[in-house]
Amino acid sequence: MLTSKAKYALRAMIDLAAQTGDGPRRPFFIGDIAQRQDIPRRFLENILLELRKHGLVVSHRGKAGGYALARAPDLITFADIIRAIDGPLALTPCTSRTAYQRCEDCRDEASCAIRKTLVQVRDSTATILEARTLASAAADTAQPKRRKSGS
Repeated sequence: MLTSKAKYALRAMIDLAAQTGDGPRRPFFIGDIAQRQDIPRRFLENILLELRKHGLVVSHRGKAGGYALARAPDLITFADIIRAIDGPLALTPCTSRTAYQRCEDCRDEASCAIRKTLVQVRDSTATILEARTLASAAADTAQPKRRKSGS
């Protein structure tokens, strides 16, 4: 399951992308992001520090300081953010592309039915999360919600 920390990270990053749009990536105050996204400020500070460590945001000091996206919103994916906060997308160590480890109790990895299935799950999950960018998510949040026409 996705942790609350990863969900908050996604919300904060989508917020930065929505505020940035196609213009220059200017910094935004933590307090403003926290308020817009209803994220506890102290928690958000730790999340943004972790995202900075992974090269997804940059911080600026001073009166006009804050946090900004490190790259254009169309170059940052949901997978990038989730991996930075929660680690590999795979459900087991033996199916991870980024942190592979053989399972301790595995008799034969090549014929393991569990592994074969979980590799498919990892691949499908990665395909979706690597295709979804902050730019596309920010565009979705900017569109007005349509009412369903009723009878």
